[in-house]
Amino acid sequence: MITSVDGRLTLLAVLLISFGVITALKRFLAKRQHVLPLPPGPNPLPLLGNILSIDTKQPWLTYTQWSAAYGDLIFVRILDQEMVVINSQHIAQALLEKRSRVYADRPFLATLEPFGWSFNMAFARYSDEWRLSRRIFHQTFRADSAVKFRPMQTMRAREMIVNLIDDPQHYDSHFATFASSVTMSVVYDYETGARDDPLVHLVAHASELSSFMMTPERAVVLRAFPFLLNLPDWCPGSSIKRDAQISSKISNKAMNVPFDYVKQHMADDSISSRSSMVGEHLQRIEEQGEALRPVLESALKNAASTAFGAAYETTSSTLMVFVLAMVLYPDVQRRAQAEIDLVIGRDQLPTFEDRASLPYIDAVLRETLRWEPVVPLGLPHATTSEDMYDGYFIPKGATVVCNTWAISRDEKRYHDASRFMPERFIDNNGKLTDDDPAQYIFGMGPRICPGRYAADASTWCAIATMLATINIFFTKDEDGKTINFIPEFTTGVTRRPVTFPCSISARSQMHSELVDTLRTVM
Repeated sequence: MITSVDGRLTLLAVLLISFGVITALKRFLAKRQHVLPLPPGPNPLPLLGNILSIDTKQPWLTYTQWSAAYGDLIFVRILDQEMVVINSQHIAQALLEKRSRVYADRPFLATLEPFGWSFNMAFARYSDEWRLSRRIFHQTFRADSAVKFRPMQTMRAREMIVNLIDDPQHYDSHFATFASSVTMSVVYDYETGARDDPLVHLVAHASELSSFMMTPERAVVLRAFPFLLNLPDWCPGSSIKRDAQISSKISNKAMNVPFDYVKQHMADDSISSRSSMVGEHLQRIEEQGEALRPVLESALKNAASTAFGAAYETTSSTLMVFVLAMVLYPDVQRRAQAEIDLVIGRDQLPTFEDRASLPYIDAVLRETLRWEPVVPLGLPHATTSEDMYDGYFIPKGATVVCNTWAISRDEKRYHDASRFMPERFIDNNGKLTDDDPAQYIFGMGPRICPGRYAADASTWCAIATMLATINIFFTKDEDGKTINFIPEFTTGVTRRPVTFPCSISARSQMHSELVDTLRTVM
């Protein structure tokens, strides 16, 4: 009996000790997890953090400089906002793709709602409505569906050429029209005017008013000082309130006008309007009943307006970068034109069927994406839980940005990275390499740009058609002297060259006659 009791007491003691050890071990491991160091970065000031050290107009330049001192994963504090900056594609893939469960959310941006951008699903946090909007978007713009846009993209690119030759001074406006036209047709069954279309101007105006306030570096100010939206107009600092009011009004108009256009045409029994993305889904919504209509219609409107705005922002900006490169690097232009002349001939225009036979043109597109990325910091992510990477602790709720600029300017990967050199993407056999900037330019993980297939095709078609038909050079003054300029860029979520002087003309008499033929067809 005594032995039995002693055995039970011993067993109980062992169990108690084991439980205590396991509990202590769990606490130790949890404590160890939290005492892991944050990624390296500049020392923050009390309360202010690192905000005074960041170029808020071009924060990617600051983060790229810091990467040289602190590495490819750095930690920054902006006021009370914790931010992790990724400066390499390898780490971006490891976190944003392989650990997407943790990194696929978006941070709260205090400027989204006041400036009228809460509709934009690209910035939306995870929710049932976001998932619905994403599903609608994907159904129309996924890879196999985007192929259907090619005839329209070809037609619009050729229309753009006519406009560039007839009115070369307003090349930026023609790029905006081209970039918006395909999306407007697919999404709303709206045919943009060849020039000065009111809806194109509307979305351009909305973007110009608010894009610069959609970065975490700018939004954090309104997050920390929300009272700025309530200051009287006479008070210093009230300009942000006035800007937000104007932006919200224009953004709402850009979202609602084309949507209401579809509704009106459907009411008029327009068959083509019913076949657009908005038209098709409005018909499905009618079948769901009135109870679900508000949610479904809101998700549809968000998906449609996001597609419209994104097409304008990214494609037109990329074409501006391309023209700038052609002006500054005429040898690249001549080599690209020689490839087209050799493969296609001088009396016809390239089509998508020719793309595989024009590797240098694809290299020009890749270099255009890399050289001056139009979304230099991508769109910000947010962590939904704590994480560890390479011995560093990444806090829950941290804003995570992928510094696309740093990746595209990595000298170890891209020698003489500031120079426009498409041949860096051509191997010794004259074929394209496996390095495609589209792998990081369009984002990563589940929040990757869902319109990337259409954007890639539109941009390639526009570039190939321009190279086949026109010359783009420095412009000259009345005395025949070259007018030099220093390129300037807008700032914000997206980045594009400010209009610059350049000469655009038909390559030859033969190409001029080819454009005349296009005029008669259109």
